[in-house]
Amino acid sequence: MSATGPPTGRASTLADLDAVGVGELGSVKAHPKWFDALEQVGIRTVLDLVTHYPRRYIDRTLREDIATIVEGQESTVLATVRKVASRRTRNGRAMVEIDVFDGSSYLRATFFNQSWRARQLPEGTEAVFSGKVDRYKGRLQMTNPLVDLIGNRTGRIVAIYPESEKAGLSSQDYGIMVEDALANVVGTLEDPLPEAVRAEHNLAERTWSLHQTHLPEHMGAAQRGRRRLGFDELLRLQLILVLRKRLIEREAIGIRHQVGGALIHRFLSRLPFPLTSAQQRALAEIDADLAGPHPMHRLLQGDVGSGKTLVAVAALLTAVEGGHQGAFMAPTEVLAEQHAAGVRALLAGLQVPAGDGSLFADRDLAVGLLTNRTTATERRALHARLRSGEIDILIGTHALLTDAVAFSDLGVIVIDEQHRFGVEQRAALRSKGGQPEAGGDKAAAVPDVLVMTATPIPRTAAMTVFGDLDTTVLDELPPGRTPIDTTWARGPIEEAGAWERVRAEVAAGRQAYVVCPLVEGSEKIQARSAAEEVERLVAAELTGLRLGLLHGQLPARDKEAVMASFRAGDIDVLVATTVIEVGVDVPNATVMVIEDADRFGIAQLHQLRGRVGRGADRSWCYLLGEGSTPEGEARLKALAATTDGFELAEIDLELRGEGTILGTRQKGATDLKLASLRRHRKTVELARQVAFEIVDSDPSLADHQELADEIRFFVDDEEREFLFKS
Repeated sequence: MSATGPPTGRASTLADLDAVGVGELGSVKAHPKWFDALEQVGIRTVLDLVTHYPRRYIDRTLREDIATIVEGQESTVLATVRKVASRRTRNGRAMVEIDVFDGSSYLRATFFNQSWRARQLPEGTEAVFSGKVDRYKGRLQMTNPLVDLIGNRTGRIVAIYPESEKAGLSSQDYGIMVEDALANVVGTLEDPLPEAVRAEHNLAERTWSLHQTHLPEHMGAAQRGRRRLGFDELLRLQLILVLRKRLIEREAIGIRHQVGGALIHRFLSRLPFPLTSAQQRALAEIDADLAGPHPMHRLLQGDVGSGKTLVAVAALLTAVEGGHQGAFMAPTEVLAEQHAAGVRALLAGLQVPAGDGSLFADRDLAVGLLTNRTTATERRALHARLRSGEIDILIGTHALLTDAVAFSDLGVIVIDEQHRFGVEQRAALRSKGGQPEAGGDKAAAVPDVLVMTATPIPRTAAMTVFGDLDTTVLDELPPGRTPIDTTWARGPIEEAGAWERVRAEVAAGRQAYVVCPLVEGSEKIQARSAAEEVERLVAAELTGLRLGLLHGQLPARDKEAVMASFRAGDIDVLVATTVIEVGVDVPNATVMVIEDADRFGIAQLHQLRGRVGRGADRSWCYLLGEGSTPEGEARLKALAATTDGFELAEIDLELRGEGTILGTRQKGATDLKLASLRRHRKTVELARQVAFEIVDSDPSLADHQELADEIRFFVDDEEREFLFKS
């Protein structure tokens, strides 16, 4: 394919556009500096260029006249620069004053600490200025307005592109290059979406959509074009997930577990509390998976304290009763050790039934723990017991993934805080199964996998990040849990109230956490910060109380010793970094104080708050911090207003966008450029629906060859081989 037009005799594919370097474009050849600038922002091919979409549009027909704009309101004007002046203010700040004229009146644009504006906007430059209008010394002005250079580009609607000051490319430059690419390279694009799907869901044709997104005839055309291209991004992603899901269901040999046996009955009957209806529903869904012919591949998500661990243990016990083993993987040593302590307490004295007609007696259930702090001698003994089948459930960290760890017969895997593990790590643990299904095929049966997250995920994000998994939601707290009173302590009086609450609760025989500020930099800096805070609190607000210190730089044995002392009640107040964010469970702790809380994200604050309120006593959480940014203030307001993690997840998605959520996926060409999980929720659901319809009617995409080729282009070699191995 050349830069002079599309391939002869057929429409262009996205792969074709990716095969043409931007250096082939006439507009780039005419401006050699543009080539290096594009390289700096990662635009190397024509596909990169035409998917560098406009961030907004200027409708020239709707622009305001300077003579009629209203003081105090946001306005957008198209005007020509008439005068430029640069100077320094009394405090040394650079100031650029630019007078602009639009034929009706003058406006002054004033820029602080942006001396480069004088070079960007010389006299005679036509540009769009957007900002709040005020009056200074009798004249209208905008302070630090947004500026979009549009040059001599014609048309009623002008596309405004994301700019990079570092690269030195303006929106006008992008517009010239994109127009060149559309006219001389792109031609007619192949449209892999079946015409029937386009008609049913009112989706525009792809070539038209790309042109209207960059060079719209009117605003409605731009929005219609963007909807189609955004749908394509989501459909590709969902097709990959649905193909993977259906392939595993179709081809992987599962273990048909016997569910609802004596061991589960013994376990549930010993619990001192009834299961919530949400837990009962979750167990029923998991049992149906475990009893089925295909391996379970399920996400269990629930709010802090909703009882996920109990549900996970029940799944592991189903494996044990059938003569298999269970694995429980957690992301940190503290969490793995916490799970080991909790699971052992839940299962203490529980015996595995010998089974009808067995010559052997019931036996004690064996739980092992493997982390990096397990000694070499302990590790060798553990490995031997694991291979012989003496260990029923092994709990551990990434250490479970090492080659030396070999199970006798792995049946069920539970992975906690799934987002901290990659897809490869999940697959590595699953591959440690390998026992032939009893009485059947010689091929290895694949263990059932249950992944858990205590960070609630908005529905659209869950079906995008975990779209290859079935989903179970625990949306109910166990009885006896009391709501946590949350206070945003914005000033000295409220902060004093927080420390007073800590002292009062300790005096009543209870305990508290203090979480230190999130320090940018290394673990060492954060550890030093926590250590210094302990000294300060001992000398000031918490004099006379027994304080403990926990941070990521402590040796593993010391961490466990501190946690053991806190659980035993020998420490009144545990001062810690975010190492306690997940899984730490001490029911006697009733107060959580989070310092500089506005530095933390919503999910992290919600997790930290969830370390209290785990017993029957009333609990409190104090968020110390001023809310130094609008986003920080919004986060703290949200935490103080609700303890519902799912509601907070939606607020978090609104505040931060989907970048952080999608960061949990594997990166690649499936990243979303136009589609937004936040703004386009209906389109996410539509793409998922269409993906299922296509794959379920055509499992190998044999009748959708153009779609199959596009997916092959967007995935890596390993994924391509997996999805299209037939």
